[in-house]
Amino acid sequence: MRDLIAQVLRDEALWVGRFLILGQPSDCSEPVPDLAAIRKAMGECERCGLCRTRKNIVFGQGNARAELMFVGEAPGAVEDETGRPFVGPAGNLLTDIIEKGMGLKRDEVYIANILKCRPPGNRDPEPEEVEQCIGFLDAQIRAVAPKIIVALGRIAAQNLLETATPISRLRGVFHEYKGVALMPTFHPSYLLQNPSKKRDVWEDIQKVMEYLHIPRPH
Repeated sequence: MRDLIAQVLRDEALWVGRFLILGQPSDCSEPVPDLAAIRKAMGECERCGLCRTRKNIVFGQGNARAELMFVGEAPGAVEDETGRPFVGPAGNLLTDIIEKGMGLKRDEVYIANILKCRPPGNRDPEPEEVEQCIGFLDAQIRAVAPKIIVALGRIAAQNLLETATPISRLRGVFHEYKGVALMPTFHPSYLLQNPSKKRDVWEDIQKVMEYLHIPRPH
């Protein structure tokens, strides 16, 4: 399915005229369409059954040239209502991590999910749903070309790294996703249920800040 999405984007690129080529795409022989072209190629997506239960596609939001990209698993109820990623209770915590912890503005980073539509009842994404959707995330990562990706939670980390290793063992260590540094950490929704794990996330975020040479806010 990723190859099919790539072909759709190549076809779309014939019409967008101007390409945004940033960073180190995995195949430098092909131009990289910008985020608007990727969203246009997605259309009113009906590639999996989630199209029948969603209210809005939640594509992604933030700085199209961000050095830092956060990737979660899927939209929740508030995100489904608004069409914006990470704006519910977990989103508020993520905003605090970005703004209070890192000293950045939320609109300085880019935020997206593995899935663009909410699974009913916030259940885990099913493999076929991920297969149909993750190609668009691949394209977003290529377009933004971040220096580092923070994978929020088990679903995001395991799918990007193609592993079944538990998030508790993946977190805190830099990995690589197609030439981009990747730091797995716990999902903000997990922190809401397990506040004691905030210390672990803060340790992970400090490593990200050091990687990007971001000074700690005073």
